[in-house]
Amino acid sequence: MSLLRLDQIGRTYDMGHVQVEALHGVSMTVERGEMVAILGPSGSGKTTMMSIIGCLDRPTSGRYELDGTDVGSLNDAALARIRSRTIGFVFQSYNLLPGTSAMDNVATPLLYQGVSRRERQARAAAALEQLGLGHRLRHEPSELSGGEQQRVALARALVTKPALVLADEPTGNLALHQGQEVLALFQDLHAAGHTILLITHNPEVAAIAQRQVHLLDGAVVDAGIAA
Repeated sequence: MSLLRLDQIGRTYDMGHVQVEALHGVSMTVERGEMVAILGPSGSGKTTMMSIIGCLDRPTSGRYELDGTDVGSLNDAALARIRSRTIGFVFQSYNLLPGTSAMDNVATPLLYQGVSRRERQARAAAALEQLGLGHRLRHEPSELSGGEQQRVALARALVTKPALVLADEPTGNLALHQGQEVLALFQDLHAAGHTILLITHNPEVAAIAQRQVHLLDGAVVDAGIAA
């Protein structure tokens, strides 16, 4: 069974006097252990697709299955649970809590799962150690470089042991060498068995994926072939 399956997904936004079709007829699958890039220019529907895959928005039409669950059948509370337990988000802007240590930032998702404080701290420290930040556990975001902040964001995405890591323009705010380091981390995580979905407009970022799904004007124009 595929980890992720979109079947004829459509999303239309009602803007009052006009309806805007952001996605139409989008179908794709992601297998467990795959690294896939969704590639497209600004306005192609990438953000809408990410929001639907991340259970932050609902499609207007079509069927979305994630880890064997029909997402369309879930109420808001169930959607929140699947977001927190099944998906690890990595955002372009990091979305770290200011004035909060790297370890506490990484531990935050576990708080919503009812994990004890001792276990939260142990798992957060282990995730940061894995990404080479064991010496920065107590540092706040303002004390970290952009590359280090993205590593903290990636550790936070991994700490819940999600089925899917969903990364939106993960190198968008980084200098070239920092971006290359982050992409190397994604490659290492994929080699270790993680399922990763990259959302990007950058062909160089997409090039690290096994497969590229090209999106244009809200439709998949090329679903790619696994390398």
